[in-house]
Amino acid sequence: MRTLTANLRLFWQGMVLSYIALFHWLRPTTYLASKIVGPLAQLLFFTGIGTFATGANTASFYIIGNAMQIAAVSGIYGVTMSIGGERWAGTLPYLFGTPANRLTVFVGRAFMHVIDGALGVVIGFAWGVLLLHLDLSHTDLPALGLTIVITTFSTSGLGLLMGCLSLITLNVMFINNAVYFALLLFSGANVPVASLPPLMQVISEVLPLTHGIRAARLLVGGADLAQVAPLLQTEFLIGVAYVLLGYVMFRWFELQAKKRGTLETV
Repeated sequence: MRTLTANLRLFWQGMVLSYIALFHWLRPTTYLASKIVGPLAQLLFFTGIGTFATGANTASFYIIGNAMQIAAVSGIYGVTMSIGGERWAGTLPYLFGTPANRLTVFVGRAFMHVIDGALGVVIGFAWGVLLLHLDLSHTDLPALGLTIVITTFSTSGLGLLMGCLSLITLNVMFINNAVYFALLLFSGANVPVASLPPLMQVISEVLPLTHGIRAARLLVGGADLAQVAPLLQTEFLIGVAYVLLGYVMFRWFELQAKKRGTLETV
């Protein structure tokens, strides 16, 4: 019981303090622009292009897809900064030197970004309702909320993996940008997965967002939680798989760094 309490305290402190410490440079205006203006710009851009090409009756397809895809902003960029920022700030030796439970420390780095990412998705849906007339009257809102949280968690799992890569590369933002824009295509946010080439369809099925976006579209169309439960289960398991893969890489990088006597780079 004492060990559980200590791990929970470590999880909470690491979650809050790392978020505050590594993102202290953010100004409120910058944060608000990224949470309010950014989602609006993405929705308007892709919905405008999509409906122009395919017709106004497809607007909900692009609104829902891009609202859900906003989770990747916090999940990819924010979580990567939480891991890689330790190296850039010079605090990586302290992280590797602590006797604290590694899994608790590792997962705690992403938790605040799950909350932050879910908020961004909600704002995206709000813009869709207010400006683009997205109809949520037939939507099971609690089920949609659960879908948003699970999808954001799954995307953050990929972000943890990308954060580990930031420990061995000087230009992880290039990789992050490539992954972020690949998700725009592979996840089905703007292009139906069924219309992609077979190999791309296979890849999309093992990426975050794909099943979450599919579930969100079904829920807005009137489906209930039981109908989308298999999709949410798959999305959650994909997130868990990325978290575990990232954790294994994190531990391997730590062992290699200690073996070579360098804790700043591997």
